[in-house]
Order: sequence, then C-alpha cells, then structure tokens
Amino acid sequence: MNRVIQLMGEKNHFLEKFMNLNEKQIARLEEGHFDQIEQFYNQREDLIKIIKYIDAETHKAQGLQIDGDLEMMDADRKIIKENLKTKGIYTAKIIDQDMQVLALIDRAKSQIIKELQDVRQAKRGTAGYKTTIAS
Repeated sequence: MNRVIQLMGEKNHFLEKFMNLNEKQIARLEEGHFDQIEQFYNQREDLIKIIKYIDAETHKAQGLQIDGDLEMMDADRKIIKENLKTKGIYTAKIIDQDMQVLALIDRAKSQIIKELQDVRQAKRGTAGYKTTIAS
C-alpha cells in the first residue's frame, strides 16, 4: 500500500506543477504574449506523459496489493482519501485553467481576424483614390 500512496503523492506533485505552468501561461496570455505558446504546449505534454506513467505504475502496484495483503490501516485509508481530495481539487482547477487558456487564445484569434478584415477594407478604400501621374 505504501507504493500506491507514494505514487498518489507523486501524481499530485505533477498535477500541481501542471497547474502552476497553466497559471504562468495564463498571466503571459493576458499580457498579450503568445510567442511561447508552443513551448507551453510541449511542457504540458511532458507533464501529461509523466502523469500517465505514474497512473500505469499505480495500476501495477494496486494489482500487486490485491494479490497480497488486503487489509488497509486506517492511517493509509486517511492518506489515500486526502490524496484523492487533493487530486480532485487540482484536476478541477486545471480544467478551469484550460478553459481560460482556450478563451484567451480564441479572443486573440478573433482580434487578429478583425484586424486583417480592417486592413483589407482600408486597402479597398485607398485603392479608389489612386491617381496616375502624367509623365
């Protein structure tokens, strides 16, 4: 059971890193800095890979636990409940952050499209005022 508890703690640690990464990126996006978005997504993918690995290891450890002693101490049960609660809090926060990131990117995309449309209209407007200069 100790291995499962250890892995749960590690997963929460990486979920917290994921959450902190999102917070930093949201602050950058709110300031209009979109230049490191690819690096942000790469870092997220790396964290997701680590979390998936921890999930696989947890599954293996649970399988070994089922084959072994099924009794769980009250202290272990309490730690597991705390870890699950923390995971739930982090996961909910990450989902909210992801929605914020998507909204900020969508807002910037809409602004760029509007600016491009304005430029196109301005070009059309100025095209009518072109004059030919006699040589």
